Amino acid sequence: MMVVLAYAAAVVMGILLGLIGGGGSILTLPVMVYMLGVPATEATFYSLFVVGLAALTGSVDYVRKQYVCWRTVLFFGAPSLVATWYSRSVLFPAIPAELHFGSITITKDVFLLLLFALFMLAAASSMIRPPKVIRKDDYTEARRYRYMLILLTGTVVGLIVGLLAAGGGFLIIPALVILANLPMKRAVGTSLVLIFINSGIGFGSQLLDGAVPDWPLLLRFSAFAVLGIGAGLWIAHRISGTRLRPFFGWFVLATGLFIITKEYIHYRNTSQNNAHVHRTALYQLPR
Repeated sequence: MMVVLAYAAAVVMGILLGLIGGGGSILTLPVMVYMLGVPATEATFYSLFVVGLAALTGSVDYVRKQYVCWRTVLFFGAPSLVATWYSRSVLFPAIPAELHFGSITITKDVFLLLLFALFMLAAASSMIRPPKVIRKDDYTEARRYRYMLILLTGTVVGLIVGLLAAGGGFLIIPALVILANLPMKRAVGTSLVLIFINSGIGFGSQLLDGAVPDWPLLLRFSAFAVLGIGAGLWIAHRISGTRLRPFFGWFVLATGLFIITKEYIHYRNTSQNNAHVHRTALYQLPR
């Protein structure tokens, strides 16, 4: 039953990716971890393939309709690509298996999930707030374009994407809308292209490092995701960008809170069980 729900969630992931240009990794990572029982470090690797393939499928429609800002793909994507490779190849392996924060010890898997959730909350807050300028056109680019800020933002997003092994749509969309002044619909098309590039580099680097994925699982999950992205694209062309922006923010916020709550409950239960075992061991000590 849980497997069926996981594949249904893959369809929903595809719908979200086609609809809002992000949310693929946000949904794929928890589904693989909590429904399919895949360890978080492997799930982050698998999500790169699933989200990248789905993003490639969705970007074809936006490219055909000329809804992709290629200037942003270059100035945001180039530094993001380099930073993604560096983060995945150097920073990710440097994280120890266990991290200690005072009396609290968490595993690398839990740390990555919580870091993922915290970035989601930050991205959500920026999208939920009403924009200062209301756009009348969902597709026309603004005149002002901040090149240096876009380069810097692409680098930061790349480092985060490589570390979390996520497509990065939950960070790319706010960056393109708020910093690059792109309208929501054009940001979605551009985001899908960038997600495909980032995911491809991240997944490829893992393969070169000797990682061996579960191909049958990946292909099955990806097939359902691609199925959903067609429905997402159909819906996206019938909803205005002003409605998509807060929807994206609330979805990211809810998912981030879910991950934090889930990990807190797991940590609390584990701590209580360890304390019980410790007390039992003391009681059974010879007196």
